[in-house]
Amino acid sequence: MATAEESLSLLGQVPVFETLAPDDLQRVAEVAVPRTFPAHHVIFREGDESDTCYVVRAGHARAVREHADGRMIALAHFGPGDIFGELAMFDAERRSATVETLDDVQAIAVLGADMRRLLRSHPDIAVKLVISLGRRLREANERLARQSFQTVQSRVAVVLDGLVRQAQEEGADSRDVLVKITQADIAQLAGSSRESASRFLAVLERAGVITQGRGRITVHDPGALANYVY
Repeated sequence: MATAEESLSLLGQVPVFETLAPDDLQRVAEVAVPRTFPAHHVIFREGDESDTCYVVRAGHARAVREHADGRMIALAHFGPGDIFGELAMFDAERRSATVETLDDVQAIAVLGADMRRLLRSHPDIAVKLVISLGRRLREANERLARQSFQTVQSRVAVVLDGLVRQAQEEGADSRDVLVKITQADIAQLAGSSRESASRFLAVLERAGVITQGRGRITVHDPGALANYVY
C-alpha cells in the first residue's frame, strides 16, 4: 500500500503533472487513494462511466478496444509511472477503451470529482494541467506523423524499443531484456497486420537481436533496434 510520501513521489514522475509545483502536487496526493488489482482484471470497460484516473505504481496493464467484428485491438501498454483514464479529471464522458491488468497492479487512484473540486479551488493547477496535456497532444501528433512515413519494420522496432526502455526503467539490464507481450499486441501497437509484424520479428530473431517465446520476447541487443528505424 502506497504511503502519502510514495504517492507524492509517484505523481511527480507523471508527465501530465510535470508542470505542477511541489505544493500543487501535495494537494493532488492528498486526494489520491491506493488501489490494487489482480492479474487479468478489468479495471474499467469501454462505455463505462468515467469517474477515476489511475497512476501505475507497480505492474502492467493495457488499453484495448473491441472491433465491430469482435476482435480486441491493443491501443497502449502501461507500466510504473504511467497514467490512464486521465480525462476523468476534466469531464464525466464514458470510457473510450477497456483497461485490463497483465499482472498484479498497484496504483493510486484520483476520483474525477475530487480532482475537479481541487481545480475549482486552485485554478492555477488547471492552467498547468492544460499546458502539460497540450504538450502530450503535440507529442502524440508528431508520433502519428512519423508513423505515417515509417515502414512496418520501423514501427515494430520503435514499439519494441519503447517496451525495452520501460523494462530498463523498472530495473532490467542493458542487454537480454525480457518483454512480456504477444505478437498480436506488437502488431496492433505498431499499426500493422500480425503477419507483417511476425515476418519482421522472425528477421530480428535470425539476426540474433531477439528470441521469441510464448507471450514474451527477449531483446538481446536493444541497440541494434535503431538499425531498423528509418
